[in-house]
Amino acid sequence: MPIFETSFTVAAPLAAVAAFHSSTLALAQLTPPPIFAQLRHIEPLGEGSRAEFTLWFGPFPVRWSAVHSRVDPLHGFTDTQVSGPLAAWQHTHRFDALDARSTRVREHIEYTYPPGWRGLLPRLLFNPLALRGMFAYRAWATRRLVRPT
Repeated sequence: MPIFETSFTVAAPLAAVAAFHSSTLALAQLTPPPIFAQLRHIEPLGEGSRAEFTLWFGPFPVRWSAVHSRVDPLHGFTDTQVSGPLAAWQHTHRFDALDARSTRVREHIEYTYPPGWRGLLPRLLFNPLALRGMFAYRAWATRRLVRPT
């Protein structure tokens, strides 16, 4: 099972970073162009909450449904794909206070591609290089959007 990990620092307190990531709008705000996230049904972050959305890669829609678990209001959560483009996807977000004014965000993803021809598009869209680019954008967007309180 492939694993992708990255981390970055945000110049904002832990509570501000956690609040941003718990917003029902966070996914749309963290999706890099030219991908567009269409939020179909997003429940407030909580144990067992669901997120249903479509990622538009140009004219190509990729439908996704995920459930949240291991939700800690200040320290992160895990989202697990229930249905979507990959055979499996589990994404853990962790937030750690470095001091009163800065927070480390850690991302850990375990995923597998569907076998055969069904895995071709997911291998193109969610390969390690594409994930690196996507999460570099997410780091930039988080730093830009999270305001110190």
